Amino acid sequence: MQTFEDLTLRQARDVDVENIVLLLADDPLGQPRERPGDPAYMLAFQALEDDPNNELWVLAAGNGKIAGVLQLTFIPGLSRLGALRAMIESVRVGDAWQGKGVGRWLFEQMIARAGERGAVLVQLTSDKARPEAIRFYESLGFVASHEGFKLKL
Repeated sequence: MQTFEDLTLRQARDVDVENIVLLLADDPLGQPRERPGDPAYMLAFQALEDDPNNELWVLAAGNGKIAGVLQLTFIPGLSRLGALRAMIESVRVGDAWQGKGVGRWLFEQMIARAGERGAVLVQLTSDKARPEAIRFYESLGFVASHEGFKLKL
């Protein structure tokens, strides 16, 4: 476990799921799509926990609240000589913690984690409605080298 001020970075536990969902829902893009209390979240958490290529990380505050969350997924592939890639998804840092260096520290830890696991690159997507997030990712060295596409099913 790593710490930042009074936050502890650790892998999520089942007891964190409710607070993680509340954090995801406390966001303009998350409000219409998240439904706190739905049992689907615990099933999804169990699937993540059972998959060795997925890690769900939280920034736990001393009061038991979750100040931040990030999913790190490892993607094996054939391209780049069978390179392992790391994908960062579902990033959220609570409003009270934004602008204090928490997000930068979280990303630094996760980029290091990806390297420890042997990933040759870290990739992510960001909603175009989040220009401040895009600027943040660019400040970390991420490059908008590809155009992303999604198809809702």
